[in-house]
Amino acid sequence: MSKRDYYEVLGVERGASEAELKKAYRRLAMKFHPDRNPDDKDAEDKFKEANEAYEVLSDADKRAAYDRHGHAGVDPQMGGGGFGGGGNFSDVFGDVFSDFFGGGGGGRGGPQRGSDLRYTMELDLEEAVRGTTVSIRVPTLADCKTCKGSGAKKGTSPVTCTTCNGMGQVRMQQGFFAVQQTCPRCHGAGKMVTDPCGDCHGQGRVEEEKTLSVKVPAGVDTGDRIRLSGEGEAGALGGPSGDLYVVVNVRPHPVFQRDGRDLHCEVPISFADAALGGELEVPTLDGRVKLKIPEGTQTSKMFRLRGKGVTPVRGGGVGDLMCRVAVQTPTKLSKRQRELLEELRETLQDEDAAPAKKK
Repeated sequence: MSKRDYYEVLGVERGASEAELKKAYRRLAMKFHPDRNPDDKDAEDKFKEANEAYEVLSDADKRAAYDRHGHAGVDPQMGGGGFGGGGNFSDVFGDVFSDFFGGGGGGRGGPQRGSDLRYTMELDLEEAVRGTTVSIRVPTLADCKTCKGSGAKKGTSPVTCTTCNGMGQVRMQQGFFAVQQTCPRCHGAGKMVTDPCGDCHGQGRVEEEKTLSVKVPAGVDTGDRIRLSGEGEAGALGGPSGDLYVVVNVRPHPVFQRDGRDLHCEVPISFADAALGGELEVPTLDGRVKLKIPEGTQTSKMFRLRGKGVTPVRGGGVGDLMCRVAVQTPTKLSKRQRELLEELRETLQDEDAAPAKKK
């Protein structure tokens, strides 16, 4: 008996796309699957025929050979390439098995690692620069102390799952297909709780809030993370705990702004100090230092105090303190102050006009 044309088997045109081939095969596989047609030899034959057609047409090389030479190009008995490999069955079978069995092959069950947790820690600038130790309270899922994480009532233990016999996996036979899935009863653990713990209701974990001491290294900045290994949620079914990531957020400072390893601040100076020069006391994180102001200093002039910044947490030299001066204009003048400023203005006007008089 001669074989039917593969495109005819799937009911598609010769130029059909991969998506169209997949859709057509899936429809036929669902229709003629032996599980839906028990003791129907004709349905089984059509199912096998559809499998063969899709295996060839879903493989680019085999499809090209088939388009050129027909069945002779892919049938090993006729000198062709055969059906040894290739084919894009995994995604199609996944869809079909999902419809038949309520899911694909399924993942392995058993112990599962607990979730990682994130905690945002608020710090003052001084704490971030110098380092500190902070006590935090973190809500999490922890192993039940009553059953020690087993989920079984005190004095009892989980028993071997009778569905999978402790394997955590079950094998399902559908026609000539066999699929291994996570056991639906024990969810892959291989054991089941027949007498659950009253505190955790058989879950093995309970919600609680734990207190942790976090050592913050000197030089941290907003966005830096401190990892506390094993301080996240407890694992399920005896799995390891996740980690806790403490994320640093530095509160705004009333005086300083941080830029990497440098600190910035603004220092107000009087009009007289800006014009005549002088010496100011400038705040730092460690106290106060003196800053010499030269005469004729303009507002927004930047001064650098070396070594008064921050040592970054990842190492490197200490930064600097950048001081920007802001000349303050007096707003309330006494009669004498006004007289003096008037005299100063006249003097300055005379100086500006002096070159013109020399002409």
